[in-house]
Amino acid sequence: MRTPESAYDRRRLRQWLAGEARADGVSRRDMLRLLAAAGLAGAASVALDTPAAASTAPTAPGIVKPLPEDLFTVRGTNAETRFASLAGTGYHTPNDRFFVRNHTATPVLSAADWTLTVWGDGLTRDRAVDFSLADLKKLPSVSHSAFVECAGNGRSFYTSQQDQTVSGTAWTLGAIGVARWRGVRLADVLKRAGVSRRAVDVLPRGLDAAYVTEGVDLGRVRRPLPLSKALDDVLLAYEMNGEPLPHDHGHPVRVLVPSWIGISSIKWVGDIEVSAQPLYSPWNTDFYRLFGAAHPDGGSAPLTRQTIKSAWELDAQANLRAGVAHRLTGRSWSGAGRVVRVDVSTDAGATWSAARLHDVPRRDGWVRWSTHWRPATPGPYTLLARATDSTGRTQPDTTVHNTQGYLFDAVVRHPVNAV
Repeated sequence: MRTPESAYDRRRLRQWLAGEARADGVSRRDMLRLLAAAGLAGAASVALDTPAAASTAPTAPGIVKPLPEDLFTVRGTNAETRFASLAGTGYHTPNDRFFVRNHTATPVLSAADWTLTVWGDGLTRDRAVDFSLADLKKLPSVSHSAFVECAGNGRSFYTSQQDQTVSGTAWTLGAIGVARWRGVRLADVLKRAGVSRRAVDVLPRGLDAAYVTEGVDLGRVRRPLPLSKALDDVLLAYEMNGEPLPHDHGHPVRVLVPSWIGISSIKWVGDIEVSAQPLYSPWNTDFYRLFGAAHPDGGSAPLTRQTIKSAWELDAQANLRAGVAHRLTGRSWSGAGRVVRVDVSTDAGATWSAARLHDVPRRDGWVRWSTHWRPATPGPYTLLARATDSTGRTQPDTTVHNTQGYLFDAVVRHPVNAV
């Protein structure tokens, strides 16, 4: 049975605001101060995106893999995939061009020395249980194709399209990738560890360095999952597209929570707390919730599923020859269901036509699509792509504002030039 996510969100929000849930590792006073800063204080406007080719930084602090300018735009400690670089690469995003989202820096860990510790008062035994990578590989393996996407993917368009102030990394649409992950079901590991009927929440924690912001040490990145979700479709992944996980993507083992916002899929997982009481961390209290005039005074419930988006495999302001037929391609995805239709416009929305889909729509993934276009005369044009998923949700013209710029799902205006 699928997780009743909306009911879980509402219940946990009430519990945290009432002080009935434990905010792991951070005082409630600090939590409330950060919450106010994140949701109520005036945030600095996010920088407008510039074309990826203009970037001159070949590396980013704390990222291990090369970041060539034709594949990535460096954004602080993060690296955004240039969507144009995905054209012709197939369904799965190659590891060398998969985006990187780091809070601090990529730790270079030894698979031979790595241990996962499962512990907490939600277990039937009163001691922790350790698993080596070899132990995990003795369990039945599972392979699953799924996207991982940052909750802030598309954030820059709040400013560039809607003239709204938001805070955070100025992603365009390249903070997403689809890989074929292989690992073990988290449910199998929890059962081996002795999960009890008292358990309600599961809290994976990463092995990257502690994250410090606003003068507060928030500790290592961690975010709780409801037990029902943890026992459903969550994986502990140790392979990515047929290879051991690269360092930047969680080596040796990461959590994969299909279709949920990327912060749920903790990289470099080192321990998992199983709790008999609801848990909270900074990553679902002051971060990864919706604040602003259109949202409740205390913020929304913690974010879970991703929203719906479409992207062209073409640089912004790309030059295309006028009078020549072009085959244009792109990808669309949704966290709520399978993408079943994509409509495109080459005249800023005056007319629309159905794009050709090149993949069988599937849950947790995307569909590739194409359209043919012959710009009649030289000049500027605006391309649009609009997806509809199996739940009936279609991308809107505008997205409801939130101060941290999460879950942008509006149709993105993609400028090109016919020359």
